[in-house]
Amino acid sequence: MSSEKIKKIRHKRQLFGTDGVRGVANLEPMTSEMALKLGRALAWVLHDPAPHSVGAPAGSRSLSPAKLRGGHGQHRYKILIGKDTRLSGYMLETALASGICSMGADVLLVGPLPTPGVAFLTRSMRADAGVVISASHNAFQDNGIKFFSYEGFKLPDETEARMEEMIFSGETERHRPTAEEIGKAFRISDAVGRYIVFLKNCFPRHLTLEGMKIVVDCAHGAAYRVAPEVLSELGAEVIPIGVHPDGENINRGCGSLYPETACQALLEHGADLALSMDGDGDRAIFVDERGEVVDGDHVLAICAKEMREKGTLNGGTVVATVMSNLGLELALEGMGLKLARTEVGDRYVVEEMLRGGFNLGGEQSGHLLFLDHNTTGDGCLTALQLLAVMVETGRRLGELKKVMTRLPQVLLNVGVKEKKDMSSLPRLRAKIAAVEKELGARGRILVRYSGTEPLARIMLEGENEERIRRMAEEIRRELGSKE
Repeated sequence: MSSEKIKKIRHKRQLFGTDGVRGVANLEPMTSEMALKLGRALAWVLHDPAPHSVGAPAGSRSLSPAKLRGGHGQHRYKILIGKDTRLSGYMLETALASGICSMGADVLLVGPLPTPGVAFLTRSMRADAGVVISASHNAFQDNGIKFFSYEGFKLPDETEARMEEMIFSGETERHRPTAEEIGKAFRISDAVGRYIVFLKNCFPRHLTLEGMKIVVDCAHGAAYRVAPEVLSELGAEVIPIGVHPDGENINRGCGSLYPETACQALLEHGADLALSMDGDGDRAIFVDERGEVVDGDHVLAICAKEMREKGTLNGGTVVATVMSNLGLELALEGMGLKLARTEVGDRYVVEEMLRGGFNLGGEQSGHLLFLDHNTTGDGCLTALQLLAVMVETGRRLGELKKVMTRLPQVLLNVGVKEKKDMSSLPRLRAKIAAVEKELGARGRILVRYSGTEPLARIMLEGENEERIRRMAEEIRRELGSKE
C-alpha cells in the first residue's frame, strides 16, 4: 500500500491512534460497549478474505493462520488477551472477551502481563491474534486497547481501518453465531512463567549477573512480577520498587516518566544500574552508576556499536524516529553506520525494520526493538541486552554511554482542542520556516500532533540550549494563537 494511501487512512480514522484505541476509561471511546464492538470486529476480521485481514506490516504473509494450516472453516479462532494493572482493566477485559466469544472465537486470558509478553505468547501459543488492555505511561484513569497479529506484530493501519468500517457500518451486527458455535474463554495460569523463561533465554548463557546490584522500578504496572524475577534468577541483587499495584497507582510518581525515583533508590543503595519501566512494560529508561539518566538513543548507540563489532547488525543500519537526537545520527555515522528515521510510533519503526531487513531500532522514549528476539518494544529484553554488553565488556554504563554525545534538545507540549492541519496555518508555517533557516544544518525542528493525546508537540535541537528554548517558546505562542 502506498504511503499516500496510508496517510489518508490515518486521517480518516475515528477510533485508532498511533497505538490502538485510547481514552479516559468509561468515556467514549474507552467504554465497555466499544470494547465489545472492538472484540467483535477483531474476531470477524480474521474471517475477512482481504489481504490485509490479519497480516503483519510490510509484506508479511497475508493469509490467516487458519488458512495457512488448512482450517477452511473448521478452525476455531483463538484470541489472547492481556492487560496492565489498571482498575478499569477488569471492565474492558470482560467486554472484549464477550465480544470475541459472541463471534464464535475463543479467548485466552493471561491477566496482567507486559505488552511484549502478550506479543510473545500470541506467537508461542499459536493464537490468531492478541490484545493488550493498557494506556502505557498514562495515568490510571486512562486506558487503551491495542491489537497484535498472529505473528506478534501490531496490526497495520489498513487492518485497523477495516475494523472501524465494520463497527460503524454495523457489519459485525449481522453475524450472530448460536449454540455450539459461540466461543469459550480460558484462563492461562502459567503465562508469567512462560514469559520469564523466554526472557532468560534471550540472555547469553555464558554470562551471569552475579555481583551486580540493580534497582528495578516497575511503575506498579504489568512488569511488577516479571522484571524483578528475571534479573534475580540471572544472579543480580535486585532492589524492586513500584511493585505493589492497587489499580490506581500505576505510573504515579514512578516508572519511565519519573526516572528520578529509581535514581534516588540507586544512590541510596549504591547500585550499579537502575531500570525504570512504564505501565505496560514495553519501554525502559536507565540510570547509570552516577545517577545520570540514559535514554533510548544512548542505548541504541551502545547496542549498535556492540552488534557492529560482532557482525550481527543487519544492513549496517539502525531505525529510529524523527524524535531521536541528532547526536545519535552523528555517533552512528562515526561508526560507519546509517540511521533510518520514521514517523513517531514504534509500529512505524517496526514497519521500516521489516521493509529493510534490519534488526535494531527504537525510540528515544525507551521503546527499543530487537527483532532477533521479539516483535515489539520490550523493557525487560532491552535491559538484558544492555546488561549483556556491560558484563561482556566489563564497562559500567557511565563509560559505555560516551559512545554518543547528546545535542541540546527542547521538548514542549501544547494542549489543543482541535488538531487542525498545520499547513493551513500560515503564521505557524512562517515561524517554523524562520526557525529552520536560523538553525541551518546544525539543528532540527519538528512540530507535530500527538497520536494518543490532545497535544501538539514541539521539538528543537541545536548547539545552544537557551537559543532553541527561546525558539520553542515562540512556536508555542504561535500554536496557542487564533489565526
